Amino acid sequence: MSAFFEVGDAEFQAWVQKVQAKANPEAIKREMQTSVKRVGVQAQRTVENVTPVDTGTLRRGWTLSSGGLMAVTLSNGVEYAPFIENGHRTRGGGGWVPGHFMLRDSIKAVESQLGSLITPQFQKVLEGML
Repeated sequence: MSAFFEVGDAEFQAWVQKVQAKANPEAIKREMQTSVKRVGVQAQRTVENVTPVDTGTLRRGWTLSSGGLMAVTLSNGVEYAPFIENGHRTRGGGGWVPGHFMLRDSIKAVESQLGSLITPQFQKVLEGML
């Protein structure tokens, strides 16, 4: 399945001129960084809430770090986190414990909330550019 979209060069050049006239690069950068951080924080809250708890170590293991200018990384350094996420064989190999998919499902949930996580100021900046 695919889709093809074409924009004429003259139309694109007109849009570029309009954006350049209205764009404030520092405001765009600042609001985009804030929005990315909000998305990361919401993802961390969501995954922490659905992480199964035995001792609490796995839930406390979630960390959010800046991955550069416009990125955040959500990770869990607990040794057994991948086995809880994806499932694992039982001791002796006689059975299978299904995964909880706490990270996968949390990311899907946050993706559906992206519109509400983008800061209102960033939305205004984007609307002003279009």
